[in-house]
Order: sequence, then structure tokens, then C-alpha cells
Amino acid sequence: MRRKLVAGNWKMHGNHRSNAELLAGIAASRPFGCDVAVCVPYPYLAETAVALAASDLRWGAQDCSAHEQGAYTGEVSAAMLAEFGCRYVIVGHSERRQFHAESDALVADKAKAALSHGLTPIVCVGETLAQREAGQTEAVVKRQLSAVIHALGHCAGEMVVAYEPVWAIGTGKVATPEQAQAVHALLRAQLKAATPHADQMQILYGGSMKPDNAVSLLSQPDIDGGLIGGASLKAADFVAICRAAG
Repeated sequence: MRRKLVAGNWKMHGNHRSNAELLAGIAASRPFGCDVAVCVPYPYLAETAVALAASDLRWGAQDCSAHEQGAYTGEVSAAMLAEFGCRYVIVGHSERRQFHAESDALVADKAKAALSHGLTPIVCVGETLAQREAGQTEAVVKRQLSAVIHALGHCAGEMVVAYEPVWAIGTGKVATPEQAQAVHALLRAQLKAATPHADQMQILYGGSMKPDNAVSLLSQPDIDGGLIGGASLKAADFVAICRAAG
């Protein structure tokens, strides 16, 4: 049985006071029957590390550079994130692909950089509404994942995959459990063809998971947790999802 993972993606939200309250609320609700992590903006990594140091909760970042070091103003390397005790880093989020024109190849390079410094990349794949309506879901997600599998080679089994239907992020829409499971099963089959560890790999759902739909989504056989956006900013909502996963 795969252990589930619930990872909060704070996106560009937070301040010192609200962060402290949120982290305290989550920590006070332990223990959980699943792995739990928060992926926070870079400036808050230090305070998050301090706040969670005595707990079994983990933390991570929302992106990393594909480069080791150098003249890349504004970039943050995987080695830097490792110094802050990060366990995870999100790569290839749909917002990075859309607003920063990140290619499949760049996402794959970022995942490789993360693994080289002991971080677990949470690799995001997903289709837009136009792509879904055109019947391109399978081709899109397989292409995105294939680039990462190729780059990681025999280490492909060490990543976490997150399926995020772009049309269900921040829109209030959500894939039905059956729709989500169909794509997760497709991704699992693709991973099985690439690595002997596919049955142990976590594939998260990342499209507007909330307390009221978490149980139905997490009950699907190939959904191993959630990459949580808006609901990760409210301790009560995030904890409820963690409880559903446990």
C-alpha cells in the first residue's frame, strides 16, 4: 500500500504573521496518517524550517533553477534549497509553464537538478481545457512526463508526479474522481514501462482538491494524495484534507 502525500502549494501568498499561525495550526493537528509537506515562497523557507524542525512535517519550494550556479539573476539553485532542509520542490507547475514559458525539456532539467541535491521533485503535468475538449489529454500528459522520465533515466522512480488539470486550477471546477483516476492510471502505466518502482510511486491530484471532495478523489486506486493550492492557506481546510488522506 502506497503511503499518501499531501503537499501544500502556497503560491505567492503569505506574511510572517499568517505563516506562523498557519504552520502552528497544522503542527498542532498532528499526527497524520500520511506524509505532509508545505511548499512555501523562497523568503519564508528559513522560518518554515524553524517552525517545523521538531515535527515530522516536511517543507519545500515551488521551483528551482536547472543551473548549479552562475550569472542567473533571480534564480535559486537546488543546492541552496537543500541548505534550508527542503525535502521537496515543485517543478513544471502549469503556472510556470504558462506564465514563464517553461518547456518540457526545462522542467526535466529542473527535476534532474533537484534529485542531484537530494530533493524530491514534484513534477506537474496536465492539460488545458482546450486540449481536453480536443481529445488531447493523453498525448499532452504523456509528452510532459516522457521528457522527465528520459532525463532522469534509472532515477525516474524517485520523483513524485502531480496531475493538475489546468482547467480545474483556481476555477472552482474539479475533475470528477473518475476523470482524475483515468489520467492517474494512464500515468501509472507510463511509469511502469519506464521504472520497476512505479507501483510504489506517489501520483498526486492537483486540481482544486478541497475538504468536500478529498475523500472521493483519494479513494481512487491511483490517486496517492494531493498538491493543494488555495485550501493549503487555511489550516482547518488543509488539515481536513490530510485527515482524509490518512
